[in-house]
Amino acid sequence: MHTGFSAGRDAVGVVVSAADRAGLTALTLADQAGPDTAWLSAYADAVRRARHRTEMTLRVAAEVEVVRPDGWLALPADLTQLDALSVAISALPYGDELLDARAIRTRVAAGELSAEQVAELLVAATVQGLERACRYVPTQLARPLALLAQAGVDDTAVSPALLADLASACRTTGTLVEISEAWRSPSPRLVGLLRDASVSLVPASDARYAAEVGGWQYLRRV
Repeated sequence: MHTGFSAGRDAVGVVVSAADRAGLTALTLADQAGPDTAWLSAYADAVRRARHRTEMTLRVAAEVEVVRPDGWLALPADLTQLDALSVAISALPYGDELLDARAIRTRVAAGELSAEQVAELLVAATVQGLERACRYVPTQLARPLALLAQAGVDDTAVSPALLADLASACRTTGTLVEISEAWRSPSPRLVGLLRDASVSLVPASDARYAAEVGGWQYLRRV
């Protein structure tokens, strides 16, 4: 869930109250953060205050981006406030570039990249990002491989070998894989394959408004 500290719209207390009403027993707040983020202490303080007003387990996390093919992360300077890192890839690390969904579509259409190459690059960067992130705090994988769908690449481009690499990395690093309600990610096919590979899966509202917390439609379908 996101709050008004970054991508969300509501205060921590409002989000926690909504989660209570939805009947949740635990909530991870994972606002988007990076090297220039200066509000982590205030954010963590707000979550700590909210713990006194609920019986839910509340975790302080930050969503961080993988920004290089070797898994380099755009981390905040201070991670001491965090209980977890939620690792995301919104743009494909490709050489010295970060390709957004439109750029990937263009490269694929021009024959510069194949769907299989995009999948291979995305999985490799994800695996290395998780391996880096787990050195600091427990990890979660945000909206897994959602960039494929955004770029018009069918997830069948993720071969059994690639999926095995991803599943192995998640198990080895203890990463929880988020099933995102907001992003409809991963696909039902990938959810089933990850489950069969003994990967730990958790529901993620991935919402920007408190009213959307714990409202499961996609999750119940998968």
